[in-house]
Amino acid sequence: MTLYHVCVPLKQTFSTHLQEVVERDSILLEVMDVDGTIGVGECVAFTSPWYTEETVDTAWNTLENWIIPALLNQSFSHPDQLDAALEKIKRNHMAKAAFNHAIWDIYAKKLNQPLWQVIGGTRPVINAGIVVAAATEKAMMEEIETAVKTGYKRIKLKISQNTDPKLMKSIIAQYPQMLFFADANGAFTERTLDYLIAFDECGFALIEQPFSEHHNRLSAEAQRIMKTPFALDESIASLADAQDMIERKSGKIIVMKQGRVGGLTAALQIHNQCVIAEVPIWVGGMIEFGVSKAFNLAFASLPGVKFPGDFSSSTHFWEKDLATPPIDVYDGKIELSNLPGVGVSWNHAILQKFEVQTKLFK
Repeated sequence: MTLYHVCVPLKQTFSTHLQEVVERDSILLEVMDVDGTIGVGECVAFTSPWYTEETVDTAWNTLENWIIPALLNQSFSHPDQLDAALEKIKRNHMAKAAFNHAIWDIYAKKLNQPLWQVIGGTRPVINAGIVVAAATEKAMMEEIETAVKTGYKRIKLKISQNTDPKLMKSIIAQYPQMLFFADANGAFTERTLDYLIAFDECGFALIEQPFSEHHNRLSAEAQRIMKTPFALDESIASLADAQDMIERKSGKIIVMKQGRVGGLTAALQIHNQCVIAEVPIWVGGMIEFGVSKAFNLAFASLPGVKFPGDFSSSTHFWEKDLATPPIDVYDGKIELSNLPGVGVSWNHAILQKFEVQTKLFK
């Protein structure tokens, strides 16, 4: 098992009301089994705990001192068995997800099948959506126009209490053929509910995480009076959270981020529950590299995923992705790989240029 800590500058600043990201620290993972088959994973925690409580430092510590010692030299016949082996380690979902992904990659390679087919995917081509999180209105409009010309099927815009609903409505009216999402990242509260309601007339297909993950009761109350469906993101960290959303009706759609729930195994459990409850899913992004994105694409092939996810090309955030082959968007769509496993690997020639530290365990 090998851990790589990298730090890569973004091509342009990614701005929300919570954080501005100008460079991406991340943990990359390779796991080799006894036969020499290599699986890859990626930890999507950020440098500071603005998205969840995990950070790059805490995830590295958890992987190095707890997850890897618990799994090194152990035998598994299926990735689902990992959860039992790690049950003494509470939460730390992003650290666990990196390892879970690497084992799923190995498992699919052992079967000599693409991962998306192994997990029951039904579509080989995925509609691509893009996130526009520019720091200025001018930059935002330029990014939107580029996305439209590129053929993306969906654009997600960041909103907060500082966003003008009239501007959002005007933008959406300019592109009637485009599907627009709003992402609030928990920006609203009970005191600013009236301001959130103003976005109900903008024409958004959904509003992502309007309130903090701790305010599901408020989310349920607001959802009852707003016609725009809520898609819960940070509120969904487990199957129990998904079931709670369905029962409370605090949202109508789930945003799936595998790192947030602990990996592909947990994500599949949530997917199956949502299919039964007829709750649609779409796949969110974490400013990630090609490995995490490839796992997201495999998940997006499942029948319960109903909306275009955060799937930009490899060159959207980076001059060059750290994974190979690169992910390309053609006419707003991405074709899934037919290679065994997740279909991508780490490009060490590029990776080594951005290494902060590396550690091998054997």
